[in-house]
Amino acid sequence: MNISGFEKRDFSVFGIDRLSERMEGIQTRIQPKFKQLGSELVDDLSAHLGNEVYLHIAKHARRTVNPPQDTWLAIADNKRGYKKHPHFQVGLFDDHLFIWLAFIYELDGKESIAKEFIANFDQLKQLPNDFVVSLDHMKKGSLDIEDLEMKHLERFRDVKKAELLLGRHLDKNNPNVQNGEKLLSIIKDTFHTLIPFYQKALQVR
Repeated sequence: MNISGFEKRDFSVFGIDRLSERMEGIQTRIQPKFKQLGSELVDDLSAHLGNEVYLHIAKHARRTVNPPQDTWLAIADNKRGYKKHPHFQVGLFDDHLFIWLAFIYELDGKESIAKEFIANFDQLKQLPNDFVVSLDHMKKGSLDIEDLEMKHLERFRDVKKAELLLGRHLDKNNPNVQNGEKLLSIIKDTFHTLIPFYQKALQVR
């Protein structure tokens, strides 16, 4: 299967003002690529994890006025949903593509997972130096992995709305974003690197 990368016209969807028209752009330009990419990633993760995982593509169904600032696919071990579970994500803002292992505010067992990561802080700090951390999936900004501090994990443990996302950002102009095969390889490498933390989270949630 030839995998399609993401072109500048895909990112330009987020410059469309009206909700209905932006959603049409997401549905026609981006989601078919998510389905194609997600199918490959589901098979790969299922093989590496030894259990079945499921693809979810963001529907943005609750939006009635404000158009989405980003869109994504998610992969989790639950068929019905992903937000309450540790999950993998690939998605787009207007200026970059993100690749995450995501623990968002709706996560079940968040305190136990946070304690596990606090206990393994040194291992987190050994992630590759091009990895980044987000503390809020709604915001585009991120921290370099070297700037992750214990206080960030403690906040993730103690604050109900606090989140933790680990992975990589790729600028929209990065040629690897447009090359589907190279992009797939980078995403797989990112996910494989994060699998130990995903498994730790599943064990204690």
